[in-house]
Amino acid sequence: MSSSAAAMSPREHVERIRLERYYIGRSERNPLSEDMHYAVNYLSQEIYSKDVHFLMELVQWAPPANLTSIFFPFLPQWRRHAAAADQLMTPAARCPILRRARGTTTITSFININRSEIDRWSSDPPYPAPHGGKKLDPSIQCNAEDNEYPSGVPPSLEFLVTSKDITESGASATLLIFNNEKGFSPANIESISRVGKSTKKGNRDQGYIGEKGIGFKSVFLISSQPHIFSKGYQIKFNEKPCDECGIGYIVPEWVESRPSLSDIREIYGSSKDLPTTTIILPLKNEKVNAVKEQLSSIHPEMLLFLSKIRQLSVKEDNCNPECSTLSEISISSEKDFEVRKNVNAESYTVHLSALEDGKKKECPYYMWRQKFLVKPENRVDKRAEIGEWVITLAFPFHQRLSRGKQLLPGVYAFLPTEMVTNFPFIIQADFLLASSREAILFDSPWNKGILECVPSAFRDVFVTLVKSGDNMLPSYPPSRFKFLPVDPSLIPLLEPVRSGIKDKVLVEDIVPCESYTPQKIFCKPGVAGRLKPAFWDILSKAEQSVDLKNLSTHGTYIISSYFDMPEYNSVLEFLGIKSVNPEWYAKCIEGSNLVKEVPEPLYLEIISFIADNWENFFSVTSMPSIPLLKYVDRNDVPSFWSLSRARQYSDRLCIASENKYISWLISWNKEFPSSSRFFFPLSTQAALKEFSQKATVTKWFEDYAKVETVSVYGYAHKIVNSLGSDRRPVIAFAHFLYHSSEKEHVGSYNLSELLHAMPVIDNYGNVITVRENILVPAKGSKWVGLMGSNPWRNEMYVELSSDYKSAGCFAGQFTSEDQLMAFLNTQLQVSDVPFINPPDASFPTVSSPLTLDNAVLLLQWIRNLKSKGVQLPARFLACIKQGSWLKTSVGYKPPNESFLSSAEWGSLLQNGSSFVDIPMIDQHFYGNKLQEYKKELQAIGVRFEFREASAYIGSRLMSMAANNMLTRENVYQLLRLIRFMREKFLPPSELINSVKDGIWMKTILGYRSPAGCIMHDLDWEVASCISDQPFLDVKFYGETILSYKEELELLGVLAKFKDNYNLVIDNFKFSSTAITSEATILILKCIRHVKSCDDFVKKLRGLKWLKTNMGFHAPTESFFVDSKWECLIKVFDGIPVIDYGFYGSEISSYKEELKKTGLITKFEEASEAIANFFKQMVSKSSLKKASVLALLSSYQQLSPVPYDLFNCMRTEKWLWTSMGFKAPSDAILFNEEWQSLSPIAKLPFIDDGDTQFGLGKEIHGYKAVLKELGVIVEAKGGARFVITGINIPNDPSIMSKATVLALLECICSYLASTIALPKDFCESIASKEWLKTTIGYRRPDECILFDAKCTCICKEDGPFIDEAFYGSEIASFKDVLEKIGAIVDIKFGHDLVARHLRNHKDNATISRVYMYLMDCNWEPENKTSNWVWIPNGSDGGEWVSPLSCVLHDRDNLFASHLHVLDKYYEKKLLDFFSVVLGVRHGPGAEDYCKLWSTWESSVSELSIADCSAFWKFIAINWGQKANKLLSGCMKVPVCSDGKIILSNKKDVFIPDDLLLKDLFSKISQEPCFIWYPFSSLPSMSRASLNNIYGSIGVGTISKAVQKNDSFTLASGNLKTVGLNKVIKAGLLQLVFAFLADPVLDISTKERHRMVSWLLDVTVLETDEPITVGYSVSLSSGRTLDVKASRMLRWERENKKLYIQRSHDTTSYREKIEFATYFAEEICQGLLFEKADQIPSLAELIKLGCLLDFQYAAVEFLLKSKNLQLLPEDEAFLNAALQGLLLTN
Repeated sequence: MSSSAAAMSPREHVERIRLERYYIGRSERNPLSEDMHYAVNYLSQEIYSKDVHFLMELVQWAPPANLTSIFFPFLPQWRRHAAAADQLMTPAARCPILRRARGTTTITSFININRSEIDRWSSDPPYPAPHGGKKLDPSIQCNAEDNEYPSGVPPSLEFLVTSKDITESGASATLLIFNNEKGFSPANIESISRVGKSTKKGNRDQGYIGEKGIGFKSVFLISSQPHIFSKGYQIKFNEKPCDECGIGYIVPEWVESRPSLSDIREIYGSSKDLPTTTIILPLKNEKVNAVKEQLSSIHPEMLLFLSKIRQLSVKEDNCNPECSTLSEISISSEKDFEVRKNVNAESYTVHLSALEDGKKKECPYYMWRQKFLVKPENRVDKRAEIGEWVITLAFPFHQRLSRGKQLLPGVYAFLPTEMVTNFPFIIQADFLLASSREAILFDSPWNKGILECVPSAFRDVFVTLVKSGDNMLPSYPPSRFKFLPVDPSLIPLLEPVRSGIKDKVLVEDIVPCESYTPQKIFCKPGVAGRLKPAFWDILSKAEQSVDLKNLSTHGTYIISSYFDMPEYNSVLEFLGIKSVNPEWYAKCIEGSNLVKEVPEPLYLEIISFIADNWENFFSVTSMPSIPLLKYVDRNDVPSFWSLSRARQYSDRLCIASENKYISWLISWNKEFPSSSRFFFPLSTQAALKEFSQKATVTKWFEDYAKVETVSVYGYAHKIVNSLGSDRRPVIAFAHFLYHSSEKEHVGSYNLSELLHAMPVIDNYGNVITVRENILVPAKGSKWVGLMGSNPWRNEMYVELSSDYKSAGCFAGQFTSEDQLMAFLNTQLQVSDVPFINPPDASFPTVSSPLTLDNAVLLLQWIRNLKSKGVQLPARFLACIKQGSWLKTSVGYKPPNESFLSSAEWGSLLQNGSSFVDIPMIDQHFYGNKLQEYKKELQAIGVRFEFREASAYIGSRLMSMAANNMLTRENVYQLLRLIRFMREKFLPPSELINSVKDGIWMKTILGYRSPAGCIMHDLDWEVASCISDQPFLDVKFYGETILSYKEELELLGVLAKFKDNYNLVIDNFKFSSTAITSEATILILKCIRHVKSCDDFVKKLRGLKWLKTNMGFHAPTESFFVDSKWECLIKVFDGIPVIDYGFYGSEISSYKEELKKTGLITKFEEASEAIANFFKQMVSKSSLKKASVLALLSSYQQLSPVPYDLFNCMRTEKWLWTSMGFKAPSDAILFNEEWQSLSPIAKLPFIDDGDTQFGLGKEIHGYKAVLKELGVIVEAKGGARFVITGINIPNDPSIMSKATVLALLECICSYLASTIALPKDFCESIASKEWLKTTIGYRRPDECILFDAKCTCICKEDGPFIDEAFYGSEIASFKDVLEKIGAIVDIKFGHDLVARHLRNHKDNATISRVYMYLMDCNWEPENKTSNWVWIPNGSDGGEWVSPLSCVLHDRDNLFASHLHVLDKYYEKKLLDFFSVVLGVRHGPGAEDYCKLWSTWESSVSELSIADCSAFWKFIAINWGQKANKLLSGCMKVPVCSDGKIILSNKKDVFIPDDLLLKDLFSKISQEPCFIWYPFSSLPSMSRASLNNIYGSIGVGTISKAVQKNDSFTLASGNLKTVGLNKVIKAGLLQLVFAFLADPVLDISTKERHRMVSWLLDVTVLETDEPITVGYSVSLSSGRTLDVKASRMLRWERENKKLYIQRSHDTTSYREKIEFATYFAEEICQGLLFEKADQIPSLAELIKLGCLLDFQYAAVEFLLKSKNLQLLPEDEAFLNAALQGLLLTN
């Protein structure tokens, strides 16, 4: 801007702009006016495609950066016409509008000057930045946030929408923007009046807010006449071209009248000071709603990242408030400017508040702002001047201000984008934005670099948040963990940020741990663990009674209880913090003495916790071996058992089921030492009864600790089984039951059970555990008099000891004499005769006579038992029944053989039965006392009735018969006794019944029972001829026996035949000589009268007992002839028919009975029999021509013929044909139609000749019959014969066109009735080449039916059926051809075409076939065959395997090794080769390894490009396969003078130790370190390449070297130094704290021993250098040796530490060297058994050494590493240091 402009008034300044720049008031016209107008119009409307963009520009707006943006829409046209630019613009037409501050320029020169600008803009067009995310350069800001503000004034921006048309432009609504900045300067007016000029330059390094160069012009999207009132300027712009210059948008016009400042003040409010700058936008009618909508949606967080604006408001001024549609809001922010400097970062707090609808909402945001250097690989042209990224992370402490929005932006580019990240914090940075203004450009290297830094920034701020104690932060660390991005991002491309954050925080000490001390402890997430909520409750209650300071010394750090909450589950899962190992709980419970020192209720809570988690948590830990279970021993001392102890032995812990039993059971338990039972203490049991989780704890006790919950009964039940041979516990148990019963601790039912299970002491003093009954002591008992000594000892009948009668005192309870015995008599039924329940055993006294008293006592005993309903035991009853103790008339007899009779029948029976004595009880001896015991006598077998006496007599007789002692006279005596009893009117039925079933009566067939005997007479004469009957042996008994016929019949003897056909059947015997006509009739009568005689009839079927014209035959072979079908019988000779002359007419009346025996009587049966006869004739091939013709004639006469005969004639092979005997259905009656098919098939024609089996020409007379039987008499029905008899000739020339078509016709006919062709037929036609194709005869499955519609392939390309030979008719058999295997759909002929492919040599044909195969989705069976054609110019080519081919060789490494197909084929076929033939896209790992092997043997030097390409492939594709393939290589690359050579891998090393690398690189003339290719790929990082090189056998230098630590020193050069000058207290603190880390799990004793090594050392100082030697052996046998300074040496075994004397002035290098070597030496001496921990401790000691082990520094260092000095270590250290001081 010129100085003259500054001296002008605002109006004069505007007029000058109009005159000089836009030619207004001048005679000439700006030649670029039209182009400039359309350019601004385009940029204002097209680039800003959304209504919201204007709002963003008003908040943060800058003028265009260069003038070329005006011409952006016309760049294509200008490029085409640049050469003619000077011709278009003459010198006379110079453009004043382009005149700059110091001159003018033609458009031609303008284009030339800005061609590079145009090129840049054309390649990177200024698409708008995202909505809410437009980024403006702070150095070119011109409005709101860009403006300058007076000091002491809070920058504010106010939006007001009014319905008043203050500009008088006809607008329905006007938007006013008020800004309290300093105001527009002349330079600002100059800038806003043109496009591409900025008032501020040169500060690009501060970052970009706006970059598209449009700025304020965007307001034209919503307003056609924007107004600006600022610092004396009152101007407006118009989108319409000015009438005077033809340009719109950028031509300022002074506002003369409306609106005036007074109009503006009236709307703003006269009571307030009007802000310096006001922008007035009369809104376009169609944009009013859109503007209000955007203003209503202004996000409160917009102010977060604006450095100046502190207040922003939106209001509406409407004449009718009810018509207001704008959502008003007032937003303000305050900064807490307490700045923290840390890691090139600063932090502060922003307090945002928003007033909306009268409601105020607030939210503080913790802001972290950190700088990062821009990496070279992330630089872009648009940000070339910027060297640092500034990343700000905002963390809302409360709910974010959202204005009701559900999804809030998570990424800001100074203003919000539309990216919803789902992160609980906001990311702000100078992002490059997409053209949609909605998101950042993820593929931009600039943005990638920013996003890569976000995890580091988050790590730094998060560590600060967690560990900071500032007042500005939340009060406790766990609340800050809500800022972790635990949920996946809604934008997948931001997932690397989330995973990066996770990786960063996982290695930091951020997790607050529970220490139960004032000291805060933090640890890494990987070593922290969670506890179950229930255990936290236990710890909180136990804290008062148990020392919990060692909570984190059980191998895991325990996170803070405030952090271990369900609300943090997702955070803890994100951090990978899992629940502690179940083993930890066991260590904690035992190590903290929780079980032994806590109160009873808490003890039960611990047990409940263990029980709840036992099955899935604690069962496999050491918890079972921890003392958890309390009990009281037998000396009343509380003790503990582990779960294992409780389960492994027979001892059991018990809990009383009720409180009242507890003390009772504990007292009595002392009396039973063998019980193996112990009880929980009284206090524990009492607490358990009131415990809320009683059921859970009790069940766990029972299931896993084998604890028994017992009542008195339950306890007694356990005890009774444990009582041994000791008499006192057995007696004590009886007293225990007695007193428990008295106190009602045991119910009567349970008491009875226990008493019966209780062992007792017998009269010998033995403990009897198994018994059946208990007897009273013998002295004074009745059972001794009856039975003598105890006869049932073996039956477990026990005689009690006298101890049970004595008094006793047990468990403090007294029992008087006989008191226990009375209890046992009542409860245990200790008994005496007659009250004893006897066992199933005998007793000896009843085997001999009993006295009267004992006999009566015995009967009384039986009476008592029966009165109680006791079933007398069998052996007990048997010995009484069978014992000879009862006195009878014939002496002492057993009761079951004795009778107690009345006088009436007794003497009578004695007189009538002279041959049997009956034993009667001697009632005189017993004085009639036995009459009172009739029931008892009856129970033991004594009988009282006459019928019983009769049965006794019978049984005696049968006993005699069984012993062969029953004589003929005895039989007569029996018959006389029966007659005598009948005469005396005594019933003989019992006597008869007792003997009638006995086998004692003699017959002619031997002895039988009476019912099995027959008295012979004439009625039995015929029957005796055909059956054997048991007739009474009269010869043996004499004729007198016949006089006892009535008595015999009473006994069951049969006297008459009386239709006893059953007896004939049962005793039937067959004899051909005995079969008379009468016998035959009797047989038929038996069949008629006996209903169930199937077996008899079945037997008759097989016997030849029927007389026929052919002699005697079986019924099934004989016929009962009927005249209707007599002709059928005459077909064959020798058929048997019934002989009516022998039987007479009577036989006809038994036709039904004859039919039952199998006689053939019906036509159907006869036809079936004839059919069987016919089959026999056929099987013997004895059927003659006459019989055949006669059978056919009979068939005609008898039609319809029964099915059996008809079926037999259809199925039997009885017709002689050219192929032998055939069934009718398999035979053909020849005619002319069969002539054409006979050459290709064997056909069964009926023999109509005069041969042996020929049927002659007469057979044709029976054509109808034969057809009915199934014979094929017409050719159209014989297709199946052709199919089954097919015989394709070997010579295909025989297969003429007619033959083939006829065969296809037959197949077609066959398939009309059948689904599939026979397998044999298919195999036959498939095995011969008989179908003619374009390439010769082929099998059907090798042929394709050509389709003329298919244009993708030619007939000559494959085996297509020759239509020229067969004619077009062949196509009509398409379905038949498909059935026999030919391919009829050309799409499915690919396999055949492919099989023929390698016969081609023409490139075009082969490519055509390839295309066809690809279209058909062909897949080869063997992809390794030579399927690929490699052309060789005009010389043809060769067929090769796909295995030797690749599609591409991008690095051109394999030209001589593989066939590269993209040289010969187009892309479509490349896809075919890849997908179908499996051709690889490029060389694989095997190819590369073979290539390397080739290079090893033939190449001495490689190009860097080839070697880089090789290792790039290996790195990207590294895996087990590549490792295996490449591990056999012998050489690896090294770099020598800028060249790559291959060297033996045994002589090449990975430089994992840079100090060693430096040493060996200096002395080695040949390169010995591996070469690394340059690449930015992650897979080719040094770490990845080191892994690859190491896997293939390249060793690391650190492992390859041999270290020589030995050295010698002259003793005179050594000087002893004070220990405290080297081994300082800070060093010991560091060592102790490190060793006390729970992760290492080093015991206190071991820690003290290790530190003692340092305290016992002697420090010796020397002037001589202390060095260490390194040597490497090469494959050639040569050795490379180097030496390095070491500065000190610790010989731990000798307790000496040698130190090289240092000079007073020590450089920083020497300090760090000494610290490093000192730390390594100390750590190697201390941790030689834990080498993996050496680096960690070494780093700690090195830091401490550099800090001279200063106390405060060491203390901070320990805290920063989350380490602490344990009390026991601190005490040891203090004592050691005190001793050290005293020594010194």
